[in-house]
Amino acid sequence: MSHVFGRNTRIQPPVVSGGDGCYLIDSTGKKYFDGSGGAAVSCLGHGDREVTEAIKSQLDKVAFAHTSFFTSEPAEELAELLIAHAPAGIDQVYFVSGGSEAVESALKLARQYFVERGEPERRHIIARKQSYHGNTLGALAVGGNQLRREQFAPILIDSSYVSACYEYRGRSDNESPFDYGQRVANELEAEIQRLGPESVMAFIAEPVVGATLGAAPPVAGYFKRIREICDQHGVLLILDEVMCGMGRTGSLFASEQEGISPDIVCIAKGLGGGYQPIGAMMCSKAIFEAIRQGSGFFQHGHTYIAHPTACAAGLAVLRAILQRGLVDQVNLRGNQLKSALNDAFGQHAHIGDIRGRGLFLAMELVADRASKEPFDPKLRINQKFKAAAFEAGLACYPMGGTVDGKSGDHVLLAPPYIMQELHVGEIVDKLTTALEKALE
Repeated sequence: MSHVFGRNTRIQPPVVSGGDGCYLIDSTGKKYFDGSGGAAVSCLGHGDREVTEAIKSQLDKVAFAHTSFFTSEPAEELAELLIAHAPAGIDQVYFVSGGSEAVESALKLARQYFVERGEPERRHIIARKQSYHGNTLGALAVGGNQLRREQFAPILIDSSYVSACYEYRGRSDNESPFDYGQRVANELEAEIQRLGPESVMAFIAEPVVGATLGAAPPVAGYFKRIREICDQHGVLLILDEVMCGMGRTGSLFASEQEGISPDIVCIAKGLGGGYQPIGAMMCSKAIFEAIRQGSGFFQHGHTYIAHPTACAAGLAVLRAILQRGLVDQVNLRGNQLKSALNDAFGQHAHIGDIRGRGLFLAMELVADRASKEPFDPKLRINQKFKAAAFEAGLACYPMGGTVDGKSGDHVLLAPPYIMQELHVGEIVDKLTTALEKALE
């Protein structure tokens, strides 16, 4: 029996022994197409020589130096490159070791910002139902997925929630996509008024919802209205691009496609591509200046913030994305994959919706296509699908609780940006096998 405390204490997963491009290889030699990039992490696939050489080179110089004493060349260069391509107004980068840390940092920065400005009454955070922002207590507290929150609820800070922009189930037949988006966006206005505008500090949302809704994109105009509401009431807009950022949805930052800029943005996963643990919380110059001209200290920190080796990996990954034209590749392969999914499953009796952007796609599984009725959670359809796909040599990301945290099933796809057109057929074939077995 393994002494590794794994995710599932009743399952011993195979041992990974190698990686080659879009594939992972276990200790028996079996190959698996990495159709979800782990959890939308492995954007460059596995074994990228430029990235591994960058890591080795940094290790030969210095692996680690604590940021209470030093900064490092990789951290400075990565921050400069990120800001050069960041949404308008974003000016500073705070490096962490992953997405949950990035969100925790964002929440604490938002609070300190208002304290420094002499507005300590601003304390409320508004989030969205069926969202997910990480597993640390602060990040979990602003997540709207009831299944993930339930047992920890007594020790979580209070947050309030408005509806997600979930067109497949939220828009009525007599409502245009734009009108639907405005309606759900205006729930934020109503919630701010209920709490008291002077008491709300931030609204947090994923531009394209990942794990809990399955690559659910907003309708046109939704985030522009959200931005207007936040500006009207002096509320900070925090965008969680941990999953959907760094090129995953077809632009380096997912917010680019919404025509808005956040006050704070969180990134991770694709920033390091899995080669090192790294994430970042990026903020506007106004927020940074409030701290600099106030106390001068952000009352927050982790031992490994701006870790030189992690930043060297992130710098190599980001350069690869930008210099190899991989954002364009994401759009090309994403369109090919989505088209193939629609051809294969668009009229399937148990596929209700195929959605997403770029190489961030999902299919929602339903008991009845016409009524959109979800499967009974007791059937464990998403778990059966994952097991069948893995047996067929496809690592993908099925999840349950899509509708309300308990019922509903979807499968998320987030393959490496380096995938080729020939891989599209492989993915569809293996998804077909998994679906057939899951529904037996």
